[in-house]
Order: sequence, then structure tokens, then C-alpha cells
Amino acid sequence: MTLGKWAACVATGVLIAASLVVYTGYQGIFGIDTEDVDPDGWGDRPAQVDGLHNILLLGTDERAGDNAEYNELNGIRPDVLVVVSIDVDKGGVTMVNLPRDTMVDIPPCEATEGEGAGWAGGVDQLNHAMTYGGMDCQGNTVETITGIHLDHMVLVDFAGFEHIVDSIGGIEMCVPEPVDDPKAHIELDAGEQRLNGEQALGLARSRDSAANGSDLGRIENQQRMMGAILREVTSGDILSKPNNLIAFLDSVTDSLTTDSGFTVDKMTELAIAMREVDLERMNMVTAPVEDYPADPNKVQFQEAAAQDLFTSVAAGELTEEEGSEEAGDDSVGVEPSDVSLLLLNNTGVDGLGGQVEPLLVEEGFTVTDTTNPELRAPEATTVYHGPDKAEHAEVLAEAVQGGAEIVEEPSLGEDLELVMSGGWEGIAGAGAGSGGGSSVEDLGGTSAAEDKISCD
Repeated sequence: MTLGKWAACVATGVLIAASLVVYTGYQGIFGIDTEDVDPDGWGDRPAQVDGLHNILLLGTDERAGDNAEYNELNGIRPDVLVVVSIDVDKGGVTMVNLPRDTMVDIPPCEATEGEGAGWAGGVDQLNHAMTYGGMDCQGNTVETITGIHLDHMVLVDFAGFEHIVDSIGGIEMCVPEPVDDPKAHIELDAGEQRLNGEQALGLARSRDSAANGSDLGRIENQQRMMGAILREVTSGDILSKPNNLIAFLDSVTDSLTTDSGFTVDKMTELAIAMREVDLERMNMVTAPVEDYPADPNKVQFQEAAAQDLFTSVAAGELTEEEGSEEAGDDSVGVEPSDVSLLLLNNTGVDGLGGQVEPLLVEEGFTVTDTTNPELRAPEATTVYHGPDKAEHAEVLAEAVQGGAEIVEEPSLGEDLELVMSGGWEGIAGAGAGSGGGSSVEDLGGTSAAEDKISCD
């Protein structure tokens, strides 16, 4: 395999792809720990799609070693959970971050030898599944709640993240605001700068430096760092100099644990298949969540939007975006941000308007008011529009789960009316307003090719 192909393999996701590269050219030099995972014991599983390889990437401080001061976990609970979906046919990669604080229904899990007390099943925080039954329980949980067939799992020791960054000479990052987070042992000035391993690890772990001090903000920082590492690896001399390459791969593989079924042959096969991937086809997105009613410190998936995303990833639909821009060049089209509406509740369900309004706003629509209907109260959910607003009405109707009837009302001006009536099913989810399926851009995602935050 040529150095160019090695670069493409690494670009599929540093921690995963680098381990694949190891086995294509350096078999036997590095060792990777394995853990028993039994997917056959997970019950009915989602269908496996030809050409798709879905790997669950977990980041944990379990073996923090000399970075133990960063370890705030109680037991083995991954800080980072990412479903990496690799489409070998289309040459695309989608990385879906699952916030660790998400409350989900964890299926029953058996205790693992030396770790985990087992679990009878029920609602708990997503990353607690690891505590109950190791990688097997965590994989079962993620596959069950997302409906995405998992082929393999990779556990990354976050303490090794520091060594990975140092092995490539640091990473260039824009730090938009000064950072002073004693808990993460990090203090940084604002501006464009090169972070060493210790600084990068601190920023990856820091809540105080993240937007709103939340885990979601921290995930955004981690996504930006993943892109920075990928750009550093593929643009520098790391892959062109054997000593640099070996040092980089050694730092990666020293921090990995995989499921026992992720054999050398399977890694090699996937590495060869992914040699054409580039950074622009590597997209990173976070599953949409909202506050968990029983605990404001936790979150839950926005059911419709999250399931729409998971369904798209499971089917490999997000990697089709490369041709979508060309398809849209010939038409201007109406976007949700162009649509302003009055939301009317005709369902008889008190408070429904207040629940639906933020979902519409999240899709990009402008909601001017939420109330009950007075002039028009149709039996079926209906979008009313004024003259010359038919396209706007179609975009809004497409955002409604199951669709909505569209009726022209000459008395209306710029604002549309969405009347929720009998049979209301909800909002279809992220990307519905733009016509079919989720997109990484609609969900606020980014590619690894560039950092969306600039210090210029």
C-alpha cells in the first residue's frame, strides 16, 4: 500500500483507521488488547447493509495512568461515544456523537468477569451501560437505541490521547476565548495556537471552556480536535517518514482495546477498501437532544429528529451528500429559514403548541405566535398560505410527520398558518423541511476538512 493510500486510510478516523493501517504494513510490531463481545446474545438485531461498516468508538479514562488527575469517572464509563459509519462503496464516513449524559432504555446485561454488576434493564444514563456489563453491554445498548447495526467496537484510552497529539507534533487550534479550567488543569490564551498533548487533552475534557459549560459544548471541542488531528496527519510529513509514522501508530495502538472479533484480516480488508476517502467526505455530527424532564442535568434524544438521523446513518444515506449540491445548483428553492408561521393547536391537547414550537424553530422556521384557532379549524392538519406562498407551504408541510394538507387562503399575507388537528403525529425531524432525509449540515455537523470556528 502506498503512502497516499495510507493517508486515505488514516483519514477515515485517526484512531480507527490508524489501527487498520498498522495491520496492512506493520503486522506484529504493535499489540492491541481485545475484549470478548457477543453480539449474538443481543437478541433481534438491525439488518446489516452491504457496503456499510459501523464501528462504535468509545473514549474512556479507565487507564489514565500518569493523567489520573483527569479521571472524574466512577468505574468504567466512557466520556465519548461515537458511531463511525464507513461507506466503502461511496467513500464516505459519518461520525455520530452520542452525548454520554443521555437517558436511554438500557437492555438487560449480564455481569462481566472482574467488572460490572449486571443490569436487569431500564432507564439510565447511556454511558452507565459500560459499568453494568463492559463493552458488550455498551454495544448492545447503542445498537438497540439507534437501530444501527454495529460491526465492531474500539475502546480508546483517553490518557493515550495526549501521546497521540504529541507524536504528531501538536495540533493547530483556534481558541476563541481564554480558557482557565482548574478541574481540567488547563489555561490557554485566546487565539490561533499549537496545542501539545497535555493541552489538547485538557481542552477535550474541559466543561468550563465549552459552550454553556455543557457536555454538548465539550463534544463540539472534541469534534474540532478530531478534524485538527486528521488535517495534521494528512498534510504533514508524518506519513512520508517511516520513523514518524511508526511513532504515530505506536501511540494510537498502545491506547486501543477492540472487540475480539475485529481480527487482523477484517482490519486489513477495511483498510484497503477505504483508501479513496478524503477529509471532505468525513462528516461529524451530534445526535439531537433536549433536556430530560426528571433531571435538568441530563438530556434525552429528540425522538423524531434523532431517529431520523439514526435511520439515515443505518441506511448509508448521509454519505450521498456529495451529489446533492450539484443537484441543487439549478434551483434556488425555499428553505425553512424563509418560512414564517402562526402555530395553531386544534388537537384538544393542552400545551401541545409549546412543545412543537421549539421543534419548528430548531428546523429553522420562524414561529410568530402559538395559540388556538378561531377562523379555521380543519379536521386534518393543514397549512394555510397566502398568494405566492405555495412553495413555502410545501416546505412547512414536508416538516410535518405524515405531511399536511395545503390550502391557499387569500386573506393571509407573509405568514403561514399551521393548524395541528386530529391525527397529529409531530415534526418529521431534522432535514425534513429541505426535502427528504437528514443532512449533516442541517444537524449542525462539520467535515474534517476545515474548522468552522476561526480566529481571523
